[in-house]
Amino acid sequence: MPDISIFNDVIGPVMRGPSSSHCAAALRIGRLARDLMDGDLTDVLVEFDREGSLPTTHESQGSDMGLFGGLLGWEPDDERLPDSARALAGAGIGLRIETVDAGDPHPNTYRLTLRNDREEHALIAISTGGGMMEVLSIDGVALRMDGGYDETLIWLDGAPREAVERLAARAQADEVLVHETDAGLLVQMKAAGYVPDDALTELRPRRVRRLGRVLPVPSRHDVRLPFRGSQELLAYEGDRRTPMWRLAAAYEMARSGFTEDEVVAKMVDIVRILRRSIDQGIAGTHYEDRVLGHQSGSFLEAMEAGRLLDGGALNRIVLYVTALMEVKSAMGVIVAAPTAGACAGLPGAVIAMAESLGRSEEDMARAMLAAGLVGVFFTTRWTFAAEVGGCQAEGGAAACMAAAALTTLAGGNRDEALAAASMALQSMLGLICDPIANRVEAPCLGKNVMAAANALACANMALAGFDPLIPLDEVIDAAKAVAERMPREHRCTSLGGLAVTPTSLAIERRLAGRADGGCVGCGCG
Repeated sequence: MPDISIFNDVIGPVMRGPSSSHCAAALRIGRLARDLMDGDLTDVLVEFDREGSLPTTHESQGSDMGLFGGLLGWEPDDERLPDSARALAGAGIGLRIETVDAGDPHPNTYRLTLRNDREEHALIAISTGGGMMEVLSIDGVALRMDGGYDETLIWLDGAPREAVERLAARAQADEVLVHETDAGLLVQMKAAGYVPDDALTELRPRRVRRLGRVLPVPSRHDVRLPFRGSQELLAYEGDRRTPMWRLAAAYEMARSGFTEDEVVAKMVDIVRILRRSIDQGIAGTHYEDRVLGHQSGSFLEAMEAGRLLDGGALNRIVLYVTALMEVKSAMGVIVAAPTAGACAGLPGAVIAMAESLGRSEEDMARAMLAAGLVGVFFTTRWTFAAEVGGCQAEGGAAACMAAAALTTLAGGNRDEALAAASMALQSMLGLICDPIANRVEAPCLGKNVMAAANALACANMALAGFDPLIPLDEVIDAAKAVAERMPREHRCTSLGGLAVTPTSLAIERRLAGRADGGCVGCGCG
């Protein structure tokens, strides 16, 4: 079972692009692929399984943009990312993308063949949701690499085990894996740094490659987590009813080695990024390859003019959710919380409500931490990837996380936060993922608004003592079971739901420049 970090896996990454499972994860895969070639690439072949999600979504949902940026060595929030295809060609790197019958079990599988004038390597990796990824094999050798360590790969003709053990001790490696291959051995060393060249003399390696850590919080050896699920939390806590944000901080302290002050400060930094993005969205954003135009500004005008129904703080929440979604669609900087497609429901609800209540950024950060812990429970048991679970895995996760956050913001206790999270997810089971025109904008905006409104209602219900009946862990398991019966077409493939309506297909054609006339999204001419 992976050691989930709130900042690696749940509230993050800080990124650009429409989809974290496409853009940020693909970028991280590309970064590792670049390191595997020691930064020297002349040709790249990318293969996607015909039955996966990527053949129909890799271009419009940002996989290409992210992967190309990673192959160039860029960060997930690099402002050059929208131009990564041109930059890749300008760097003299040849590229082919093909659809194949590979029978890959995971819908987000990347098969890369990498070449330069001296060598060739093959890498297979998957995007697991929320910007997280995992390398499954290199050159046909099964291994595991999630980007949490600095990894040194050492190809040997053969070596005594004692020599490998001496090297591991000298390198202070957390984990050493020795893989047998037809050509000898592949030694994989995971550590908080690379194995230095002078330590390798005894082994006489044929080749050494150093693949850098791509996650913000490094992996650590022998992590002892206090709990991994809500039921474990209750057993750990007993009747103490510690506030959820403190439990989240305790969890992340155990995972990362940070102090409580450092955990809160890191989340405050994220809150400040989000607030800047909200302001940017309200001021107005533009991007050519986009379904919806700037709408948050007109919502603010209508709200200030008194033309909207009285929704109280909910109207400000809708404004902030819309602003964040517009920034995402304009390739601005957002935070996947827990994903880019569901980036707005949680922070929009928390920041808008906190401002309405006159709360500080530290209060916002504590509420976000409470949400982060619920997200840990969610992704430990299941996934944030819509390609695996539909939008119930993204919007549903955001709703239950936001419900816990708002309950915490209101001073609710641990049990109330868990109750709110359970009720919020219960009402979003079965939610499909069907982006209009193959862009992560609509109905994604409405689903983010729904997640936030649902969270607000469930937070108040929990604070009033409503009974959720089903524990959160069981609701997550139920969502997973629903997803296993959900048709592939309804899991972010753009092959079902609203994505295949005549209007959606017409918008997609117009965006691709294959039809003349009319304005995008209006249905005319």
